[in-house]
Amino acid sequence: MITKFIKRILRRDPMVKHTQANNTGAPKRIPKKSHRIDPHLLSKNAVKVTHTLQQAGYEAFIVGGAVRDLALGISPKDFDVATNATPEQVQKLFRKARLIGRRFQIVHVTFFGKGHPEIIEVSTFRALLDNAGDHVAESGRILRDNVWGSQGEDAARRDFTINAMYYDPSSETVLDYHGGMADMEKKTLRMIGDPAKRYREDPVRMLRAIRFAAKTGFNLDDATRTPIAKLGKLLNDVPSARLFDEILKLLMSGYSWAAIQGLKDAGLHHGLLLPLLDHILDDSEASKGANSFVKLALANTDQRIQSGKSVSAGFLFATLLWPDLLKNWKGNIAKGAANIPALHDAMDDTIATQSSGMTIQRRFESDMREIWSMQSRFERRVGRYPYCLIESPRFRAGYDFMLLRCATGELNPAIGQWWTDFIEADTVGQDELMASVKNESGNSASPTKRRRRRKPKAALPPEGAAS
Repeated sequence: MITKFIKRILRRDPMVKHTQANNTGAPKRIPKKSHRIDPHLLSKNAVKVTHTLQQAGYEAFIVGGAVRDLALGISPKDFDVATNATPEQVQKLFRKARLIGRRFQIVHVTFFGKGHPEIIEVSTFRALLDNAGDHVAESGRILRDNVWGSQGEDAARRDFTINAMYYDPSSETVLDYHGGMADMEKKTLRMIGDPAKRYREDPVRMLRAIRFAAKTGFNLDDATRTPIAKLGKLLNDVPSARLFDEILKLLMSGYSWAAIQGLKDAGLHHGLLLPLLDHILDDSEASKGANSFVKLALANTDQRIQSGKSVSAGFLFATLLWPDLLKNWKGNIAKGAANIPALHDAMDDTIATQSSGMTIQRRFESDMREIWSMQSRFERRVGRYPYCLIESPRFRAGYDFMLLRCATGELNPAIGQWWTDFIEADTVGQDELMASVKNESGNSASPTKRRRRRKPKAALPPEGAAS
C-alpha cells in the first residue's frame, strides 16, 4: 500500500518520475592508483560544477566520453556531468545555466573566460524505460526521455561500457558499473545490454559505435557489430538534423577515413551519405581522380583536428561534394550553357541530389557555394580580379580549396604557386606577378580594355573555364 501511494504521488509530474532503487548491482570503485587519471587534464569548470552540486547536497560526477579519454591519457574536448538533481534544481545553482531539449532535457552551464566560452553539459540520472508506455515507439526508439532514476539505472542506459564510468574529482574515484575499464585494457568496444534492442532505442548508436571504434582504435565485439547491418535501415527514421550532427561528428572526429571505412565494413554507407561518400568508397578506375581529391581533403581535415586546429564544416562538405559538382558543371557546359550559369546550376543539382541522403544544413550551404563560386575566379589573374578576390571574407577557404585541386593535379600547380606568391608579395612584387601572366592565354587583355572595345549590346566574356 505504501509503495503504491508513493508511486501515485510521483506520477503527478509526467516529466519527473523517480524509479525504484538501483537493481544493476554496486559499481566497482577504482582508486586513483589504478585508473591513473591526471587531474591536470580536468576542466576547472567541470570540477566547479561537480563541487557546487555536491555542496548543495546532490550527487555529481564527470561522466561518459570525458572519463574514457581521461583514462586513456587524452585531454577531453568536452565535459559532461551527471547528477541526481533535476534540471530545474541544477539551473537554480548557476547564473549562466539554461534548460535545453525536449526529448532529452539537460542543462547547459556556460563559463566565460579569456578564450572561447566553455559549456558544461549537466544531465539528470535517467531511469530504465522497459515499461514506459508512450515514451517508446513501436520500433523501440525512445521518443521522450525525461524519466529520472538512480545512478545504476543511468549507467545501464548508457551505450558502451567505456562510456558508462563516473569520475568524482573530490575523491578521485571512478565508479565502473559494466567493466568499462577492463574493456579499455582489452581495446574492446562493447554495448551494454542487448545490442539489437539498444540500437532500436536509438539508431544513432550504430554511428557512434563506428566513430568510437575509429577514434580509439578499439574493436567492436561480435555481439555489438552483428546487428548493425540488419538494423541500419532504422537510421531512416532519425530526424534529419540529428543525423546530420552525428555524421558531422564522425567526419570531424580526427579519424574520418577510419570511420568511413568502418561505415562501409558495417554496411551503413548505402543510401545514408550518398553521393557524399560515393567516390572514396568506389575503387574503380573511373573514380580514381575524385577518390584522390576527397581522400586528401579528409587527410588534411584529420591532421588539423588532431593538431587542435579549427576546421570549417562548410569547407569539408564543399570538398566532399566537389567531384559531383565538377562533373555536373562540365556536363552543363557541354550542353551549351555559359560558364558561370553552368556552375550555379551545377551547385543546385549537386546539393539537391545530396539531399536525397543526408540533408546538409543551410548555414553550411552558403559557405559551400561561396567556396565553389571562387574557383573559376582563381584563373582570372588580370586587372582588378586578384585584388578583389583576396578581399572576399571567404578567400582563405577558397584559396585552401584551390590548393587541394592543385595537389591532385586537377588544376595546374603553377596557378596555386602564383597565388601563394601574390598573397605574400608587397605591392611591387604583386605588380610583377600580374605582368608575368599578362600574355598567358585567356589573360592577354584586361577586363577594362575589353569593356571599352565591345559593342554596347555585346555579352560579357565568360569567366575562366571548368577544370
